Amino acid sequence: MPLHVHQFPCLSDNYGFLLHDDVSGETAVIDTPDAEEILKQAEIKGWAISHIWNTHWHPDHAGGNQAVKDATGCTIIAPRGDGERIPVYDHQVDPGDTVKLGDHVAHVMDVSGHTLGHIAYHLPDNEIAFVGDSIFALGCGRMFEGTPEMMWSTMLRLRDLPDNTTLYCAHEYSQANARFATHIDPDNAALAEYSARIDALRAEDKPTVPTTLARELDTNPFLRADVAAMQAHMGHEGDAVATFAAIRSAKDNF
Repeated sequence: MPLHVHQFPCLSDNYGFLLHDDVSGETAVIDTPDAEEILKQAEIKGWAISHIWNTHWHPDHAGGNQAVKDATGCTIIAPRGDGERIPVYDHQVDPGDTVKLGDHVAHVMDVSGHTLGHIAYHLPDNEIAFVGDSIFALGCGRMFEGTPEMMWSTMLRLRDLPDNTTLYCAHEYSQANARFATHIDPDNAALAEYSARIDALRAEDKPTVPTTLARELDTNPFLRADVAAMQAHMGHEGDAVATFAAIRSAKDNF
C-alpha cells in the first residue's frame, strides 16, 4: 500500500511534510519548521505523529522538535553529522543507514554542503525523496558550511537517483531560481517551458513543490555543471567543480 504525503506551507516560504502509512498507522514529519502548524495539520488529517525525521540542524528544520515531541511522544531521528546542533533527538543516523515507517524503508543519503551533516531520506520503493535544503526546483542550497567539491558530489549523488524520483524540497524558491537559471541558460527550451509553468502556478498561489528529478536534470543549472555548454558559459571548460562554484557564486550575487 502506498504512503501518503501531506504537504502544507508554513513560516514565510517553508513547506512541511507529513508522511503516513495506513497499515501501521505511523506518521513521520519531515523536519519541524513550525510545530504549531505541524500539529494542526496532523489533527486535521487524523494522523498521530510517531516520528520526526530531521534533514539538518537549521532552526527552520529542527526548531520545533521539542514542541512536537512534547505533544506526541514521537521518536526523533537526526543526522549524526550535524552533531549536537540538533539538541533534541532520540537516535542519530549516518549516510548509508535506513529508517522505517511501518514496513516502508527510507535510505539515509549524504547530501552535505548546505550543512556538513545534511541528509536526505530516499524511499526507493515509493519513488520519493525528502531532500531538505540540498536541492530545490531549479536551485540548490547555499554552501553555508561545505565546499564546492562537497556540494557538487551531493549533486552527483542526487543525480544518480532514478529519474522518476519525486523530490520534496523544503522551500518555495522556484520563481527566483527560475529567473537566475534562465539568465545563465537562456537557450534552454525545456527551462523556458518550466519557468512559464512555475509562473502560472504561483499566479494561482499554488506550490511548485514537489518536483521530479527528470525535470531537474534537463533544467537545473546546479545539476548540469559538467555539461560542456554550461562550462563554456561560466568560463571553466573541463572543470565541473569550478563551474559549479561559479554558478553558486553567481546565484548568491544575483
